[in-house]
Amino acid sequence: MSWWRDRSLTLVLLALFAVCTAGQAVSGWFEYNGEREAHGQSPSTLPGYLATGHPWAALFENWESEFLQMAAFVLLTTRLVQKGSPESRRRSVREAVDADPRDHQHTPGAPWPVRRGGFVARIYAHSLSLALLLLFAASWVGHVLGGLAAFRADAVSHGQPAPALGAYLASPRLWFESLQNWQSEFLSIATMVWLSVYLRERGSPESKPVHAAHDEHD
Repeated sequence: MSWWRDRSLTLVLLALFAVCTAGQAVSGWFEYNGEREAHGQSPSTLPGYLATGHPWAALFENWESEFLQMAAFVLLTTRLVQKGSPESRRRSVREAVDADPRDHQHTPGAPWPVRRGGFVARIYAHSLSLALLLLFAASWVGHVLGGLAAFRADAVSHGQPAPALGAYLASPRLWFESLQNWQSEFLSIATMVWLSVYLRERGSPESKPVHAAHDEHD
């Protein structure tokens, strides 16, 4: 049981992700068939629906915004501050995360890249932001491919020729889909940073102690 308890946060979040993804697929299928029926077309099976671009454009559209948010937050918090927020570094204070990994090459339990040193350690020192940026890029490509398939299907259903990739990349549709999610992610994280200065959640590592002054940051 200790293995499950030690990983309970990740496991619960992944379980919620799986449930919501399945719900998105089924509800998207019903919506898709509703649109087909409105155009006098026969309904699609669930596997047939999953073979279209409709579910994948929506899925990756959301993933890209989440990974963009996290990558931007990780990178921006290395330099920018919000006084009093536990989500921010403290100005003019050397934090534990600022330690030079070369000083810990022989620390027991140090990750292999730290013990290896050199170029490998330098890459590892930025591996979190690099991984998030790569996940953002992969999700954006998935959004483009799924969105292109849906874009072409819409054009064909209206008796128009299937547009090329360049036409979709230059279309307002792609950027409307992306920017409507990006703006909400930046707003949500800005809200979290600001509210955490003044509001508390006892027991959460994302909050300051309930008794802490507003401008205090542990």
